[in-house]
Amino acid sequence: MEGDGAEEISADPDLIIGKLDAWVEGFVRLLPNFAVALGLLAVFVILGMAAAWTIRHTAWGPERDDLGRVTGSLAKWSIWIAGAMLALTVVAPSIEPIDLIAGLGIGSVAIGFAFKDILQNMLAGILILIRQPFRVGDQIVNGDYEGTVEHIETRATKIRTYDGRRVVIPNAEVYTSAVIVNTAFDKRRSQQDFPVRLADDWPRAVEIARHAARRVEGVAADPAPDAQGQDVGDLAKLVRVRWWTDPDEATVIRVASDVRLAVDGALRAAGFEAPLRTDLHLDGRVARDED
Repeated sequence: MEGDGAEEISADPDLIIGKLDAWVEGFVRLLPNFAVALGLLAVFVILGMAAAWTIRHTAWGPERDDLGRVTGSLAKWSIWIAGAMLALTVVAPSIEPIDLIAGLGIGSVAIGFAFKDILQNMLAGILILIRQPFRVGDQIVNGDYEGTVEHIETRATKIRTYDGRRVVIPNAEVYTSAVIVNTAFDKRRSQQDFPVRLADDWPRAVEIARHAARRVEGVAADPAPDAQGQDVGDLAKLVRVRWWTDPDEATVIRVASDVRLAVDGALRAAGFEAPLRTDLHLDGRVARDED
């Protein structure tokens, strides 16, 4: 019995050597195929890099660098994948290109489910770059975030907030939500209300506010600043001043401050005083702001 078991598990050296010889012979026969496949891969790698460079620098122009970078990257990877598939058919001639394409289709479905969010962000990024609802350098508001667009990439849009922080927002979120583009046009309107007392000459206050706003540096002459009487309340009448400036946030804030100071100073110099707030307490006392 022991002798029979030894004969069953014993290996034939000639058989092993024959198998190894067959493998080595097959590998040697495939060496030319490997060389051709490596050559094809090298050619396709160079073609992909050349296509990406060409698309980035010539297809869209310097003003759309992000779109050129994204489309160039997509073209590069498409060429590289095509080269890898062709090289595989050279190394293994039994594999037909149609089999690779069929397998790629099935694999694409699986990849789509596995990387759903990534693909959504990529598609949204491409659509943003093509349709250009905003551009690099625009100042936008998206949800709770506001700042200057730095980059639009395949996965996310990067903005720099006014206090010097970077916010990375997924492109799918940007594309499917409301975006305010503050710099979409060459001018932006602001407004401010100024209270005057009920007994004051309201039309005169409106005219003084209008002229004061027109003298402020940075306020656009066309459309010219305007002032209107707004909202008669129990304690005051309001003078609403509207004006136009360059759209960037720094200019808007600076000019708004100058307009407030100029209009308030002009009204006070003309004898217009801010109405005093009066509080009636439960004990019958009347308190005003100066008390």
